[in-house]
Amino acid sequence: MSLWEYANPRRFMAVTDRWMPWVFGAAAFCLCTGLVWGFFFTPADFRQGESVKIIYLHVPAAMMAINAWAMMLVASLIWLIRRHHVSALAAKAAAPVGVTMTLIALATGAIWGQPIWGTWWVWDPRLTSFLILFLFYLGYIALWAAIEDPDTAADLTSVLCLVGSVFAILSRYAALFWNQGLHQGASLSMDAEENVSDVFYFPLLMSIAGFVLLFVALVLMRTRTEIRARRLYALSLRERMS
Repeated sequence: MSLWEYANPRRFMAVTDRWMPWVFGAAAFCLCTGLVWGFFFTPADFRQGESVKIIYLHVPAAMMAINAWAMMLVASLIWLIRRHHVSALAAKAAAPVGVTMTLIALATGAIWGQPIWGTWWVWDPRLTSFLILFLFYLGYIALWAAIEDPDTAADLTSVLCLVGSVFAILSRYAALFWNQGLHQGASLSMDAEENVSDVFYFPLLMSIAGFVLLFVALVLMRTRTEIRARRLYALSLRERMS
């Protein structure tokens, strides 16, 4: 079966109708398990105390904020190259979820940073690029809302997504590009010699899985809504022309 079959709206609606309850269920299980395990059954850190437990919200939200934009980038490129409407609508559907994840990451980062750094905010390279990414999310959503023609809106927002991807990359790798700033390195890294302690690591993985599944479920749900809205728009155009 070709992946491009899901670019057909009818095929997409039929398949996701079966998937969504399972994805939502798995997301709820992983989130509840990870957050309850992390907040109530892990010890305080010897340096950061109880404040370290915000890692179970901050790290997954920050990861999904960046990966949501990456998903939007891929979907936008598919739209620009293949002109598949489902991909453009999926990118549009992911933006409100991504901006929410970004806002959660910024808020929890400030709450975490205040007792550790002694301030709610610093113009750290990673934090600054993350704030700019948040503004790009807002601009992307506003651009979709400002243009009536869906295809024109998809074209312009796809270009904006390409530009914003620079700041998504900077948000992820700013600590490597600039060897300065208060923000710590990545808590999870494939090439790191040592990640966080296992007592924090496993509930954190469960929380990350929950955030990933929640993101997928919400994007599927919102994409289905966008497809229905696109159908209504097409019907309204037919009525105007008839």
